[in-house]
Amino acid sequence: MSDDWRLRIELRERRRAFELARALEAAELEHDLATGFPERVALSRDGSEVFCYASSREQAERARGLIEQIAQREGWEVESELRRWHPIAEEWEDPDAPLPASAAERRSEREELVEREREEAGESGAPDFEIRVECRTHRDALELADRLATEGIPFARRWRYLVIGASDEDSAQALVERIRAESPPGSILTTEGTERAVRAATPFNPFSLFGGLGV
Repeated sequence: MSDDWRLRIELRERRRAFELARALEAAELEHDLATGFPERVALSRDGSEVFCYASSREQAERARGLIEQIAQREGWEVESELRRWHPIAEEWEDPDAPLPASAAERRSEREELVEREREEAGESGAPDFEIRVECRTHRDALELADRLATEGIPFARRWRYLVIGASDEDSAQALVERIRAESPPGSILTTEGTERAVRAATPFNPFSLFGGLGV
């Protein structure tokens, strides 16, 4: 069972939300986030809001710190709200609300998740190509993630978004057809080369931008 964390950023203006998302996505941006493939942060925009989906509270807080640095640099006023997905209530709740598992069990599950994702990614750091899948619902994303894990396909899941790695363009195209056939109805797939494939000297971008609503 993986954790789902959502950081909502309100920027008051749609234009600034777009600019923030692009700033986070920029390859040359300096950051202190983990740069391995499994540690991706998924982004989405909805009007004047930007949503960041992370796999841990620490990762979400680091993203918030980076966003605050950007806002201060640009002179923007921003408001942020951190929420955690509650698997029983199936809704975003206060991050300090207790979950059914104990702290020790949650920590153990988190450690197992990170180890499994690293193994699935082949410890390669960053793939040269990515397939990005935007599912309609959280449940759809979980079901697709289970299928991909069973088939041994490397991926990172954040909320209802998945990023799937491929070593080359041919493999990426083959995966697109395969995943499209297995994806739940209404899923949106896109594929593109990563910054690693374009500029090998550039640090791997830990953010992956998705369209659609941040819900």
